[in-house]
Amino acid sequence: MRRLLRTLAASAFACLLLPLGAGQQATAATAQADPIGMTSGFYTDPQASPAAWAAANPGDGRAAAIRDNIASRPMARWFGAWSGDIGAAVGSYVGAADAADKLPVLIAYNIPGRDACGGHSGGGAGTPSAYHAWISAFASAIGSRPALVVIEPDSLGDFSCLNQAQIDERNGMLKDALARFAAHAPNTWTYLDAGNPAWISAATMAQHLDGAGARQAHGFSLNISNYYGTGENSAYGNAVNASLSASYGYTKPYVIDTSRNGNGSNGAWCNPGGRRTGAVGQTGGGAEMLLWLKTPGESDGDCGVGAGSVAGQFLPEVAYKMIYGY
Repeated sequence: MRRLLRTLAASAFACLLLPLGAGQQATAATAQADPIGMTSGFYTDPQASPAAWAAANPGDGRAAAIRDNIASRPMARWFGAWSGDIGAAVGSYVGAADAADKLPVLIAYNIPGRDACGGHSGGGAGTPSAYHAWISAFASAIGSRPALVVIEPDSLGDFSCLNQAQIDERNGMLKDALARFAAHAPNTWTYLDAGNPAWISAATMAQHLDGAGARQAHGFSLNISNYYGTGENSAYGNAVNASLSASYGYTKPYVIDTSRNGNGSNGAWCNPGGRRTGAVGQTGGGAEMLLWLKTPGESDGDCGVGAGSVAGQFLPEVAYKMIYGY
């Protein structure tokens, strides 16, 4: 009953989060599922890498700042081959969030040919059939519990590094993923990833989104693991929606990853120095939500200020400097 009452009370708030000009499809998706209204805020993962590092290094002079400014904030958890049994991993994570009455944000990152252009995070499931089994188990593990899921960052930005057969195959996998969540995770909002403002034109990204089945998604995500300012991303997201509306007759809500965009971008994407954490929760300019989708301090790969690291490795000095913007 507590959740039912909260859902009814919060449904109007959830609608306010939708960007201006959102089409009827987005409104219908909100009516069918309201994970925000079913929960009392976003889940903070006690096992996130900044929290684990701070707990293991209490005497380090950087620990308190990292604990208070990064580890204590809600962030997404990424799932891939490293997660082991995906059903057990997702079920455990979503179960912990559900027990706390909080909303978890998950990122599925296991599509074959992953990070085809960047290369630092290459890998993924070996075949489309393996991916189908993996993403099906992912969705089933969430079940009826509330969640937000971003499906395969970079997957629609990498088309320049794929041939047409590979693009068609990838679109098929993304459409299948959306279908799995619709069938097995009815209280989950799904987002396809639409890259960032400097990658692909808005009109081309709208074409990529529609080809991957965006009509069946709740929305799309922007700026994952990148540094572009919130204003730049809002302008891009609105332009993508304008193209979706003009060419395909619908629009979608979008979320922005603000985890590392407090100082904006200097044009580099792989561990640039001088970046800063960004604001969360605030809306405006068209974004549905501002979220931390990348963990501040986790490396983009063996590059920049993360030289010698691997993608996903937590670097306390980078995290510490990101708090203060230097």
